[in-house]
Amino acid sequence: MPDPAELVGFYDDAYSKQPAEAAFYARWRALGAAGKVDHVIALCGQARVVPSSTLEVGCGDGALLSELHRRGFGGRLCGVEITDAAVRIARERPEIQSVERYDGTHLQAADNSYDLGLLSHVLEHVPDPSALLAEVGRACSAVVVEVPLEANWSARRPSKRKHAAEVGHLQRLERDGARSMIERAGLSIAYELEDPLPLEVHRFFATGLGGRAAATAKWALRSGVHRAAPALARRMFTVHYACLCLTPGA
Repeated sequence: MPDPAELVGFYDDAYSKQPAEAAFYARWRALGAAGKVDHVIALCGQARVVPSSTLEVGCGDGALLSELHRRGFGGRLCGVEITDAAVRIARERPEIQSVERYDGTHLQAADNSYDLGLLSHVLEHVPDPSALLAEVGRACSAVVVEVPLEANWSARRPSKRKHAAEVGHLQRLERDGARSMIERAGLSIAYELEDPLPLEVHRFFATGLGGRAAATAKWALRSGVHRAAPALARRMFTVHYACLCLTPGA
């Protein structure tokens, strides 16, 4: 496991790319944010959670918070991040009330300061995900967690493991493991969902007619398998798992 300084350096580099490359990956994060917000709103709707304040832990460049604002959801929007580079980018978004640097472990917030906390594709990046989730649960009355389920046949391939390491994944989760992680944090799951990802995500990195056709076929296959046999889909390839977690007494 890398130490905290190594993690900060890794993500500082990720958010300090040259302008053309930075713009490309900003579009990628914006596309991902749209799907993640779909999940947040769907889960909160099931639980009848209408937050007047939202804290995103690991907010990156602020794309998810901006998408929440665009849809008029979440109330007062705040974020924290471990890198100065990401904080600078997110602070340029006027729709986000505050973006602060944090140490990756502790939040400078009182108990139940926020109605909703978000940990979207964060817990797979940290050495002790249950500890961070417990800390977010302390500061927020409800927490939406989203992680990729990468304990599957496809993700075992060396090329996939190499890519996961390159983007900073320290945890390789499956659904029962994610549920256990949440239980260890002292939270309970109210609602959950899975997503094999939309066509636009599968086609984002494709080039040329052949590449786009292959990406479309991959999307159709995965979506079909997931609809027909979700348990088989989880064993075959990566799907995204999201859930709404409640703190004791919430």
